[in-house]
Amino acid sequence: MSEQTIALVTGANKGIGYEIAAGLGALGWRIGVGARDRQRRDTAVEKLRAAGTDAFGVPLDVTDDASVAAAAELIADQAGGLDVLVNNAAITGDLPQTPTTVDPATVRIVVETNVIGVIRVTNAMLPMLRASASPRIVNMSSSVGSLALQTTPGIDMGPVPAAYLASKTFLNALTIQYVKELSDTKILINSGCPGFTATDLNGFRGVRTPQQGAAIAIHLATLPDDGPTGGFFDDAGTVPW
Repeated sequence: MSEQTIALVTGANKGIGYEIAAGLGALGWRIGVGARDRQRRDTAVEKLRAAGTDAFGVPLDVTDDASVAAAAELIADQAGGLDVLVNNAAITGDLPQTPTTVDPATVRIVVETNVIGVIRVTNAMLPMLRASASPRIVNMSSSVGSLALQTTPGIDMGPVPAAYLASKTFLNALTIQYVKELSDTKILINSGCPGFTATDLNGFRGVRTPQQGAAIAIHLATLPDDGPTGGFFDDAGTVPW
C-alpha cells in the first residue's frame, strides 16, 4: 500500500457519487470512479483530473459478479490496495411503487442494485480493506428507510416508493450486520443519508445540491480511527434506525 489514501466510489460518474469523488479527491486521495457506462465514466474521470484529482476509471456493474471481481483486480493492480469504499450506486426502480400495486420484479431489481450490489462489492473489496491501516466503508442510505421516522406521528416522509424505501431499510440492517461480523477489525462502517438532493434519481426534485448531499459521505469516509462505527448519520447528526 502507498501512503496515498485510495478510495472507490460506486456510481461516481454523476450526481452525489461524482461530488463524493471530487470531495475526497480534493484531499489528495486517489479515487477509483466506479460506473457502468464507459462514456460517462471516462468523462467524469477527465473532469476530475482537470480539477486536480488523481482519478482513475473502474468499470463496475454492481449487479454482475464478474464485473465486480474484475474491478477488485483492477484496483489492486492500479492502486495497490484500497482504504475506503463508498457504496453509493443505487436506483429508484420503475414507478409507481405503492405496496399494493408494485410489480414484484421491480422490487427484485431495486434490491439487486441497492442491497445485493453492496454485498457483492463490499465482499470483493474486503481483502484490500482488511490490509489498510485506516479502512472505512460508507453505505449511502436514506432517512426514508428509517422505520422510526416512518412510524413517528406528525412526521410526513412524503410519498416514497415502496421498493426503494424497503431497500434502504434493508441496507441499514445490512450495515449493522457487517459491523457485528467485522467488530474485530479496524474497519469503521456507517450508513449516511445525503438528504433530499436534486439528482436524476428523483427527477431533480430535491432541495439540496449534489455537493451538499456528498458532505455526509466525505465526513464518514474521513473519520478518525476512534470514530463511530455502526451508526446512521446525516449532516445534523444521528438518524434513528
